[in-house]
Amino acid sequence: MRVGFVGLGVMGLPMAGHLLRAGHDVAVWARRPEATADIAAAGAAVCATPAQLAARSEVVISIITASADVENLALGPDGLIGGFAPGGIHVDMSTIAPATARKLAAAYAERGIGWLDAPVSGGEVGARDATLAIMAGGEAAVLDKVRPLFDCLGKTVVHIGEAGAGQVAKACNQMIMVNVIQASAEAMRLAGAHGLDATKVIAALAGGSAGSRVLDVMGGRMARRDFVAGIQSRLHHKDFAILMDEARALGAPLPIAVQTWQQLNALMGLGGGRLDTSSLLRVLESPLERLE
Repeated sequence: MRVGFVGLGVMGLPMAGHLLRAGHDVAVWARRPEATADIAAAGAAVCATPAQLAARSEVVISIITASADVENLALGPDGLIGGFAPGGIHVDMSTIAPATARKLAAAYAERGIGWLDAPVSGGEVGARDATLAIMAGGEAAVLDKVRPLFDCLGKTVVHIGEAGAGQVAKACNQMIMVNVIQASAEAMRLAGAHGLDATKVIAALAGGSAGSRVLDVMGGRMARRDFVAGIQSRLHHKDFAILMDEARALGAPLPIAVQTWQQLNALMGLGGGRLDTSSLLRVLESPLERLE
């Protein structure tokens, strides 16, 4: 397929590489031209604008930061919507607000362009190993057309429902995951207050009902005092802002998530936004100490 790709970060770059190696005709666009160097060297074409990218693509995949970024990519000056031919498809794999996903689906539908919100879980490792979990919102017929691409990127694809539903599922994923990171931080703080070896505590917990991949990975980072970002905490903070907006609008009580949200706010206030989210432990240890 002729595939456009936007978002050549720690996840997007290996994802675009998988598509290229599978034999798809891949082109890219980036706000910073230097970001395209590696994938261009591997054989991808580089386009000057999003509209140009859409004009040469059957499907454009994006994985970028925030709702406003995706909306501007799609509808802004020289946006994708101006380049797509009828029948083109925009697959957004970012984590954005469900309302933004629905807005873009409606705008594209007026021009005969398909849309999927298809956020992913699995992080940098899942992107590199093509083992991502993909949560799709949109029309089943559109999903069927892009399944060959998803087969290059992940192992699990679930059609959640109509446009926006994929983003709701991703919000649920982020809520559970970051709540567990916070719980892990509290457990490590308690173990540390008793003078215990955190590595041994994690090994003991891993064999019981508290064991989880989040505890293994994030608890391990805490035990090693390795707070260099795997995923920067500011991105989880952004995801929880979406979650809290949804809870407020729907009147849905999320009492545990609210407490985690406050700890993320504290982490941002202490300058830890570019550190790994395992730095939630440091908020518990030194609540008034800046973390840069």
